[in-house]
Amino acid sequence: MKQSRSLGFTLIELMVVVIIVAIFAAIAIPNYQSFVRRSTAAQAQQEIQRIATLLERNKSRNFNYLGFSLTPNPFVIPAGATEDSVKYTITVMDGTDSSKVLTDPAAAGQDYIIKALSKDDKNFSYVLSSTGLRCKKLGITMDYSCEGAEAW
Repeated sequence: MKQSRSLGFTLIELMVVVIIVAIFAAIAIPNYQSFVRRSTAAQAQQEIQRIATLLERNKSRNFNYLGFSLTPNPFVIPAGATEDSVKYTITVMDGTDSSKVLTDPAAAGQDYIIKALSKDDKNFSYVLSSTGLRCKKLGITMDYSCEGAEAW
């Protein structure tokens, strides 16, 4: 009597394949998320430096930073993002009194301070000032004094 053999995969073979795919996913997904975070942080740093260049250009024409306005204010990364898709919020304030924007008539306008605040608690927030202050801190909170932050 001839025995018939079915062609296909056994349950064990399928389970081994599923386990291998799960292991690859467990390694790849966190690495990808880390790459995306680093990329977004680099974009925030680049925007901060671009804004600082614009501020210095404004000062060379007007002898102070007064009247500089960031458009849109606050500036967000990615550009044009809204609500949950915003990764960073960048603001420019008077360096002497960080509660005032540079368009405020009461602002001194001799210094500036730029803050890029991350919306992801696993990414860095940044501060850059005209007085040489450059710091970063992991998380979604950051003050202008850079307390508890490290240099970048």
